[in-house]
Amino acid sequence: MKKLRFLQVDVFTDRPFLGNPVAVVIGGDKLSADAMQRIAGWTNLSETTFLLPSRVADYRLRIFTPRRELPFAGHPTIGSAHAALHSGFVRRKKKLAQECGAGIIALSVERGGIFLKAPEARIAAVNATLPFASKLVRVDVGPVWIVGEMESAGALAALQPDLAAMTAFSNQQKASGITLFAPSGEKSSAIHVRAFAPAQGINEDPVCGSGNISVAAYLRFSGKLDRFGNSYVARQGMQLGRDGRVSVRVSEGGIEIGGRCVTGAEGTLAVPT
Repeated sequence: MKKLRFLQVDVFTDRPFLGNPVAVVIGGDKLSADAMQRIAGWTNLSETTFLLPSRVADYRLRIFTPRRELPFAGHPTIGSAHAALHSGFVRRKKKLAQECGAGIIALSVERGGIFLKAPEARIAAVNATLPFASKLVRVDVGPVWIVGEMESAGALAALQPDLAAMTAFSNQQKASGITLFAPSGEKSSAIHVRAFAPAQGINEDPVCGSGNISVAAYLRFSGKLDRFGNSYVARQGMQLGRDGRVSVRVSEGGIEIGGRCVTGAEGTLAVPT
């Protein structure tokens, strides 16, 4: 048995057991993709990542849901950057470059947390409807989200979707899942967000980075960004007892998201050789 260093990082929070956890395996470059997928199924978190050496960036990241590998995902990217620094896998510095299936992702370490610059979003209208959301848009940032707005934060919080129907709809649209948002009606955040990906084995993602990138892309695409500003905070995960905060920045240069992280667990993972 080979032992690999293992961290579980709570992302988009500075308090343990809130935010969204990501399992991070340090090393494992000799593991097969099948072995990585089995480990991701075993952790049963929305994502499990593997920090690997890179010749073109500070590190290479492979990202797995319980069912498949992703080219990019938001909270695993931020949480893995935290793990890379915390573990000493990369030296501490203010700028990082991550190699992944979506290319090179630029990250910055700031007072407000770790921020990433998102891949350019590919956006298309959706010729279908959902009974609880309006003006659906398909946003592809690696994961593909169907994004829609709900009438109020209260309606969003009360939503109890038919997960089988969501799975069928997501598969029909060739999407990872459905991300919904609504104005928060509060001072500490601009919007509330919920993200559902039952087709990927994730009924509801506690605090979704790519989903929040997709909401920002939706707002920019639909001309609604002025309602919330080019820099705002999104709140997500309250229905799951997580309550994460995602900082979002939109500029001509693209979309950035970020937040704080905290290491919740640390140890070793025994892997068959």
